[in-house]
Amino acid sequence: MTEAPTGRREQLVLAVVSAATLLTLADYTAPAVVLPTLTAELHASATAQVWVLNGITFGLAVLLLSAGSIADDYGRRRVFVGGVVGLALGMAASALSSTAWVFVGARVVQGIAGAAILAAGLGLVADAFPPGPHRARAAATWGSMIGLGIAVGPLLAIAGGHVGGWQTFYWVAAVVGLVLAGAARAVLSESRAARARRIDLPGIVLLGAALVALLVGATNGRTGWLRPATVLPIVLAVVLFGVFALRESRAREPMIDLTLFGRPPFLIATLGALAAGVAVIGPMTFLPTALQRGSAWSAAHTAVLAFVWAFTSFLVGMAARRMRSTEHGGLELGVGFVLSAVGSVVALVAVGHAWGWMLPGMAVAGIGAGLINATLPRLAVGTVPPERSAMGSGANNTARYVGSALGVAVTASLAPTRPGEALVVGIVLCVVAALALAPLAARARVLVPA
Repeated sequence: MTEAPTGRREQLVLAVVSAATLLTLADYTAPAVVLPTLTAELHASATAQVWVLNGITFGLAVLLLSAGSIADDYGRRRVFVGGVVGLALGMAASALSSTAWVFVGARVVQGIAGAAILAAGLGLVADAFPPGPHRARAAATWGSMIGLGIAVGPLLAIAGGHVGGWQTFYWVAAVVGLVLAGAARAVLSESRAARARRIDLPGIVLLGAALVALLVGATNGRTGWLRPATVLPIVLAVVLFGVFALRESRAREPMIDLTLFGRPPFLIATLGALAAGVAVIGPMTFLPTALQRGSAWSAAHTAVLAFVWAFTSFLVGMAARRMRSTEHGGLELGVGFVLSAVGSVVALVAVGHAWGWMLPGMAVAGIGAGLINATLPRLAVGTVPPERSAMGSGANNTARYVGSALGVAVTASLAPTRPGEALVVGIVLCVVAALALAPLAARARVLVPA
């Protein structure tokens, strides 16, 4: 039987949701290549500079686990539109910021709004398209906007800087966000889950407090890892994570079902996402800043390097969607970490030469990142019960963003101005991640759907 074509309304839904997703991820990566200029104008301290990069990551990490439930209960359209409006207002606040900490606060708001957009967006797409190939292709298109947004964010920031300063990107993005919010109200239909789940407010508070303490400790590591200002927040974070786990184990409807971690494939997926953030995303996010400070390369040069890495990752992720089912998800993760390390080694050899010599290394590292990004969601969702798929995806994304925030903080602490050292940090962390995941991967052989 010939497949019925999708209608104009379905295509409009996909276009609006995909555009908002791309804007969210472009906002996520935009500051990486203009950080020296931005923080100089805002008179940011070294600590504030790390939080400029990590503010949006913190907001995403705190709310992603619960945003899906909130959208299911209160209406996906309502949460999505609210997220797009919040993102636009947060961007306007960034453009108006006169101090670094005001900018950081605006970035946290953008992260919370981004979590609402990402959590509600896929549900809206799934509700608009009938089950089958149309829905699968629509979901793949939506997912590709995440990688594309990460790739184009630095280029858009540079383009805005050439027109009227770093604020230009945020003003333009804020206007685009408000236009998208109006389009979303006109195009999207409201939808809810058949059964409402309780929002785990104590869990959200505990997780947020634990993440703040952990990031404060990791950021303070640049002044000494054994100083009380570093050790005490990290100890507090461990305690708060323990209380959070206790709370989740006793909650009637927890944010995360802790019994899922008894499944080796799910454990690999979560630890792999955390490791990907720490070892791959974090160092690569800070690398443009280190290159500008240590190699005196322009923001445009570092934006091109970041684009090559992210766009290669995007292309590999798209190609990997055609992979057959496999029993070796852990092995694929390991290969991804190894390729990321190899690419960083090639780029390290080129540091000190013309910036273009780094392009091959960034491309190889992008291949590794793309393989990791393609494997993690299949492990997270494909190895849990169907009724826990959203929870598995939320845990995977949360671990990834927590890891990237830690990776930025650690890289900034160990290599604040030397790009070679920043690459070495990434190389070492990738090798450690591959070796640490190897024992779990050897024990967990489970069919992961392509």
